Order: sequence, then C-alpha cells, then structure tokens
Amino acid sequence: MSKSATAGIDTIKPMSHKVSNAPKYAIVLLVAAALTSFVGCVAAQTYPMKAMRMIVPFPPGGATDILGRYLAARLSEALGQQMVVDNRGGANGTLGLEIAAKAPPDGYTLVIGQTGNLAISVGLTKVGYDSLRDFAPVTMVVASPHVLTTHPALPVRSVKELVALAKSKPGQLNYASTGAGSAGHLGVELFKKMTKIDLTHVPYKGAAQGLTDLVAGHVAIIFTSVLSTQSYARAGRVRMLAVASTQRSPSAPTVPTIAESGFPGVEVTSWWGVLGQAAMPKAVVTRLNTEIVKIMGTADARERIASLGADIVTGTPEQFADYIKVEYAKWGQLIKESGARVD
Repeated sequence: MSKSATAGIDTIKPMSHKVSNAPKYAIVLLVAAALTSFVGCVAAQTYPMKAMRMIVPFPPGGATDILGRYLAARLSEALGQQMVVDNRGGANGTLGLEIAAKAPPDGYTLVIGQTGNLAISVGLTKVGYDSLRDFAPVTMVVASPHVLTTHPALPVRSVKELVALAKSKPGQLNYASTGAGSAGHLGVELFKKMTKIDLTHVPYKGAAQGLTDLVAGHVAIIFTSVLSTQSYARAGRVRMLAVASTQRSPSAPTVPTIAESGFPGVEVTSWWGVLGQAAMPKAVVTRLNTEIVKIMGTADARERIASLGADIVTGTPEQFADYIKVEYAKWGQLIKESGARVD
C-alpha cells in the first residue's frame, strides 16, 4: 500500500472513531434519563416511607398554624405516615422558610408559605432564601382578605370614625401586625398614607399574639386576615370595621369593604400554600399536589375553612409558582412606591 493511501487511512480513523462514539454517547444520555425517570416513578410509588415534617413558620394559634395542623393531620391519613408539625416562628415567618429551604429535597420536609414570607419580607429585608428559586411550589391552599379590626371599647363603628379619631389623637392609637414587613404592616402603612393619619406600629410574631393583646386592650387596632379574626369577632371580643377586598367576604357579609367606607385602594389578601425544596423530585411534587387538592375538595375541608373565614384555592404546581411571581412583583412595587420600611 502506498504512503499516500496509508496517510488517507490514518487521517480517516480518528474522525471515524469520533463519529462512532456520538451515537453511543447519545444512548448513554437516553439511558440515564430513563433511569432518572424510573427512579422518580419508583420514589413516587413508595413515597413516603418514614415520618414527615410540616414546618409552620409562625407560633401556635394563628391562621398559618391552624392550616398547617389541619393539612398535616389529613396528609398523615392520606399518605399513611405521621406528619409532625414543627412551629418555627420568628422574623415574620422568614426563619421557618429558611430552615425549609435548607432541608434535604426528598419530600419529607414541607412548609406553609404565605404572602408575607414569600412576597413581602423579601422586598424589605435580607432573608436566607430566594422565594422564586429555592422552593418547589406544590399548591396554593386558601386565601382570605384582610380586615381592619378594633377593640370593642374603641369608640368607633366605621372606618370614617376611626380616621376622625386618629386625626384627633395623632400617634396615640397603636396597631398590631403579625410582624414588621407583614401584609398587615404594609396594609396599614398604605392606609395611613392615604388617609393622612398617624398610628403607632406594634409588631408581633404572629396573629395569635396580636389578637390576644387586642382583646386585652393593649393595642387598639389590628389589620390581619378574616381567617385569623373571625372567631374573635363572632364571640364579640373584637369589632371588624371593614375588609380590604374589592367585594365583601362571603364569610363576613355584613362587614363593608374599605372602599365602601369611602377609602378605595387598600386591597390586601393573604394566601397560604404548601412548598418543598426546589430540587424535590417532580413525581413527589405531583403526588403531594394530588393528595392536597383531593383533601381540600372534601366537604370536611370546605366546612372547616369556611368556618374560619377563608376561601379554598387550589391548583397545579405551575399555577402556584406563577401566582407567587405575580405577588412578588406586585408587593415589591408597592414597597417602592410607599417607601415602607421595616421598623
């Protein structure tokens, strides 16, 4: 064989070798993808195999705790494994979310996220997680409009009377919130700016503590969800003046909206949902979504949530993720426009 012919063969061999490996590499990738899918399916079929944890990022007794405990009990029944409620209150619910974000992404640690710790606090202070990147949204669960609520001894029965009283006593009336940077805090700050009144902020670690002090007369006003307030109002221990929604709440139909009271523009709704970690297997996310949506569709859930003053709102993981993005942008813009700051 001539040198020229040999040179041609030597030149072709490396190219031929590379081309022949290309389909092998593609096959390896396909096999790996298939194995990953298979493992995910197996994980979903066998999941859960041990006790689970539901992190409630607020102290016991508030709306988030009520929801977390209800879901934990029902999921324990549905999944056949105990789900322990882990209350991790602090920093307006951001501490609990930070703990959840750092947990193993295996589906055994879930967390209740809500308006304040996913969409508001992140625009006011530094937190140890990224609301849009560090979590796998499973589904929204419930939503509830905020309601402007006073102690019964306060001599006001309408928003107009409250504004008049506040103007006659600048800075002397105090209001409770579920924490600096919460929806209740920002909602009142916007209300103050719009009505040109001066109220003193008293932040608490959760709605339960704030309402307890309102009932005791230590604070005059609170702005939190109907869900948190309804039982106190029915017992006559607080007075709900107006809801911060476009329409009256079905759970409190006799309570007017703030807009009806002559002050449009204050619309604040709290929402709650279940999340896992960003790297949680999609099959596990789907399983959890299916079970939670099924639970919230029962008559028991409808009666329980309605009695608390909230609306059941469930959907796909993708819908919840999109909603968080919308709320994140909305509150971020409101924070900039209002100039709100954490106390």
